[in-house]
Amino acid sequence: MFVFIDESGIHKENGNSVFALVYITIQHYTEFEKAIIGIEKELDIDSFHWSTVPWVVREKFLEKLLTLDFKAKVGIVKNPIHPEEELERILPHMLIELRIRTIYIDGKKPKVYARRMKKVLRDKGVSTKKLHTVNDEQYAGVRVADAIAGLTRAYFDGKPSQKIEKWYDRFRKKKIVLILQ
Repeated sequence: MFVFIDESGIHKENGNSVFALVYITIQHYTEFEKAIIGIEKELDIDSFHWSTVPWVVREKFLEKLLTLDFKAKVGIVKNPIHPEEELERILPHMLIELRIRTIYIDGKKPKVYARRMKKVLRDKGVSTKKLHTVNDEQYAGVRVADAIAGLTRAYFDGKPSQKIEKWYDRFRKKKIVLILQ
């Protein structure tokens, strides 16, 4: 099982911040990554990033995601926050699976941050060699986590949009398995 972690809204002073953990089983990761790259090519984008693509592209991307084999867990916290401290606080509650092969966190982080996350993982019995901080363009799973985090934050920030509500409801029924607040 691979775990990809991304966040949305952590820099804001109000609203919500969202941490999305996307889980993908080992047997299907190569197929999953190929599918995401295929979707991005079909949509004529280099790589999906929630904040930079228009709604028409988001909707097409989300529609295709619903057909893929993955689950997501989402943690929501009220702003303002200190992102590293919040992830350290909620990660043990969200990361309960035992057969984790690798964990990828979006964005290159300082070494002190990586050490803190490794301690959290050791306390949960997860090998610290399994944690990598990466660029979202490197891993399709991180881009999917970005999509889930962006959609969830938009929903919980209460932006009045039927599109957001529709897509969030669809993902909540099929892909998002847990929400922590």
